[in-house]
Amino acid sequence: MLIVLSPAKSLDLETPPTTTLHTTPDFLDRSSALIDVLRRYSPAELGTLMHISDPLAVLNVERYASWSVDTREARQAIMAFNGDVYAGFDARSLKPGQLDHAQRSVRILSGLYGVLRPLDLIHPHRLEMGTKLATAAGKDLYAFWGESVTGALNAAIAANGAKALVNLASEEYFKSVKPALLTVPVITPVFEDWKGGKYKIISFYAKRARGLMARYAALKGLVDADKLKGFKVDGYAFDKHDSDERTWIFRRKLDD
Repeated sequence: MLIVLSPAKSLDLETPPTTTLHTTPDFLDRSSALIDVLRRYSPAELGTLMHISDPLAVLNVERYASWSVDTREARQAIMAFNGDVYAGFDARSLKPGQLDHAQRSVRILSGLYGVLRPLDLIHPHRLEMGTKLATAAGKDLYAFWGESVTGALNAAIAANGAKALVNLASEEYFKSVKPALLTVPVITPVFEDWKGGKYKIISFYAKRARGLMARYAALKGLVDADKLKGFKVDGYAFDKHDSDERTWIFRRKLDD
C-alpha cells in the first residue's frame, strides 16, 4: 500500500533531526516557479491571499525571498512538520528500519512541493493546497499541479507494488489527487469519537489518529492495507458493521 498524508502549517525548526539521511524533492523546478510567483506579493497582499496575520505574512515574504533549491539549509519533511498528524507519527522515535519503511510507503501532499517523501529536504514555507494562487496554469494550485501529483503517486505505487492507496490526507489536500487516474483503489480511514450521545469526527483527534495509523504501519512494516484493520491505538478500533469496501470507520468511546 501507499499512504498519503497532508503537511502541517506549523514547523519545528529547532529540534535536531534523528537521522542525516535525506532525499531531494522531485518537483523542485515546479516549486521554484511557484516561489517566483509568490515573491511578487507584498506582506499585505500575501496576508489577504492566505488569510494570515501581518507578522506571519512578513515572515513568509522573508522566507520566499531567501528560498533556494540549495538544500544545505533545509531539513527532512517528516522532521520539520509539527502539526497534530506529526505528533501522532512521532518520526523522531522511529528506528532506522521503520523510517526506511515510511520513506517507501508514505507520501506527503504539498502545495509548494507537490508530493514529498518523508526524508525529502524542505525549506521553511507556508503554502496551503487550497490557496487561490493564480499562475499561468490557472486560478489556483489545483490547476498548477494538474495531474502531476497523481502521476507521482502512480510512480510510487508501481515502484512499491502497492495494491491500494490509503488516504490519510485532508479533503483540501486530497483534492489535488485524481482518483479516476490512479492505478489502484483508494481506501479512506475515518476516525470518530463518541461525544454528545453519538459518534462524530473531532478534527484534533482525527488528525492525530491519521498520524498514529501511519506510524502503526511503519512500526509493523505493513505492506497490505487490510492489515490496518488491526489498528487498535489510543482506544480506536475498526468498526466492521459501519465500514464498507473503500471507507473504513475506526471508533473509540472515551468518558464524556
